Amino acid sequence: MLSGRRLDLLDPSPMDVEIEDIAHGLARVARWNGQTTGEHAFSVAQHSVVVEEIVAHIQPGVSPRWRLAALLHDASEYVIGDMISPFKAALGVNYKDFEERLETAIHVRFGLPAKTPAEIKRLIKQADRACAFFEATQLAGFTHTESLAFFDAPPKGYSLTIDPLPPAAAQARYIERFHVLSDAAGYTSGAGAYDTE
Repeated sequence: MLSGRRLDLLDPSPMDVEIEDIAHGLARVARWNGQTTGEHAFSVAQHSVVVEEIVAHIQPGVSPRWRLAALLHDASEYVIGDMISPFKAALGVNYKDFEERLETAIHVRFGLPAKTPAEIKRLIKQADRACAFFEATQLAGFTHTESLAFFDAPPKGYSLTIDPLPPAAAQARYIERFHVLSDAAGYTSGAGAYDTE
């Protein structure tokens, strides 16, 4: 990693995870494998910021720690990339286990429970699918009807116009949201480490 950390992908340690590495990687990973319109790809970093915003729209007053979990919901992709769901399923259980080990290390690193509660996972998934609806119709060439069939309707009262950011801007926005949510959740930072108070 650019931070100097060396993450063991088969046995990831929370101490080898840095938010700067996550933000840098996610800002350079393209959603839809880059098959989108516009000057810039829509990055996983920007997608994650939107998903966190949608979570707060769906459930106003949701705890900052769960908003942080929403921001980090695709964080493992900073080292493994963004694979489409059908391909993940085709790879089987071993891939899912691998992804879960990375997610656990990331959560522990930033003061979240190793496993996200099922109701929060469902909330994040709903927001993730809502974001995918907007991405599909605005960037990936899907019709409104196709998007509804694949992703369901976005939540009432929420609208989004996507303007894909260049990587440096997406990275900065992701890090900014991370710090805002970490502070709101009561986590403190010091020399790159995040500990619970």
